[in-house]
Amino acid sequence: MNGFLDILIDIASTPALLVALIAILGNVLQKKDIASTVKGGIKTFVGFLVVTAGAGVVEGSLAPFGEMFQAAFNMQGVVPNNEAIVALALTKFGTYTALIMLAGMAFNILIARITRFKYIYLTGHATLYMACMIAVILSVTGMGTVPLVLFGGLALGLANTIFPAIAQPFTRQITKNDTVALGHTGNFGYALSGLIGKYVGNKEKSTEDINFPKGLSFLRDSTVSITITMAVVYVIVALFAGNDYITTNLSDGTNYIIYSLQQAGSFAAGVFVILAGVRLILAEIVPAFKGISEKLVPNSIPALDCPIVFPYAPNAVLIGFLTSFVGGIVSLVIMVFAGTTVIIPGVVPHFFCGATAGVYGNATGGLRGALAGSFIHGIIISFMPILLMPVMGDLGFQGSTFSDTDYGVTGIFLGNLANFGGQIAAIAGIIAVLAVLIGLTIAFKGKDTKAAAK
Repeated sequence: MNGFLDILIDIASTPALLVALIAILGNVLQKKDIASTVKGGIKTFVGFLVVTAGAGVVEGSLAPFGEMFQAAFNMQGVVPNNEAIVALALTKFGTYTALIMLAGMAFNILIARITRFKYIYLTGHATLYMACMIAVILSVTGMGTVPLVLFGGLALGLANTIFPAIAQPFTRQITKNDTVALGHTGNFGYALSGLIGKYVGNKEKSTEDINFPKGLSFLRDSTVSITITMAVVYVIVALFAGNDYITTNLSDGTNYIIYSLQQAGSFAAGVFVILAGVRLILAEIVPAFKGISEKLVPNSIPALDCPIVFPYAPNAVLIGFLTSFVGGIVSLVIMVFAGTTVIIPGVVPHFFCGATAGVYGNATGGLRGALAGSFIHGIIISFMPILLMPVMGDLGFQGSTFSDTDYGVTGIFLGNLANFGGQIAAIAGIIAVLAVLIGLTIAFKGKDTKAAAK
């Protein structure tokens, strides 16, 4: 039994395989021929591996940048990193995490079936990380295994339904259709960025329409502009960190400027690979998902990882990353003067989440929206971890914590209920959220019926 459970967990936590199987199932339900079914599954599988490879290249180039930044400015503090905090938590809460993850995926499908919120969350690793955080928080209450898995799974299913829903009005503006949703753990921040862009920006002046002087027209190529911009950023930080530190600790003897240029090029290469993989995935998963929609959950929408929006505004990706990182630095300065726990800007969350926030801000407010939305986003993901730490029990202060906004919203909500009211309050809060979704479904169904009658 344990072996079978391990296989299910491995499939569910491997996005490439999970989404490939979803694509195959969709094609089978549409009764497509074997050749089309196999082709769709393989191309989706390979597309996700391409995105994963690109993300790995980006993270590999950002890791030394983070170390250079801390050495350059002599900063010590907590670094938000989902992988690090999950690795710590799984040693103690691994079984609970696995069971909550599987229960959460089942609840997500059930909620999509019975409510008007038709989002099927397909980002496996994000589901695993959220399940892990929920397991930690509910375990602090002393909840038994069965209720912990049942209500933890329900909480996860609700989160995986709600967060794509709140971002969808803005996702729709980016993609110009309703065929795909965003399934990532920063959706609250992205929706907020889109909202900010709506009120402070002008979407007619997009980041993608930046007018470069004729002699600099080559900067319209996103790969070129990303490489040059990141080269400048890397070299500036390298100059502060110093040649001795970099050659001794990071570059294995390579000159620090040369090393910085290599990392900047690697970053741009990783982004290029991500964009290629996303195009490959969307070409297969969206048509295949019609089978799921028609047979299992009518009108369902696949919620996929944040790089799916990168091709729609490559300039906003870079602008969002850099501006979000600036927001993190401003927050760090405020924390130092305020005497709070210091959150060191995590370069990886500021890239993936900040870049996505930039795309959402641009969709509603153009360049100004991208700048304002991602800057505020950078401040939010800097201060939210401070509020999340106290509800994480023994894992609250381990040198790392969860970084993205959806972890903060879910964790602060559940954790405060658990701290102030124990198991009963946590369970009541989860059930109340489900009741709200069902109530909204009933209310809007009545309005839809009246509209149809007219």
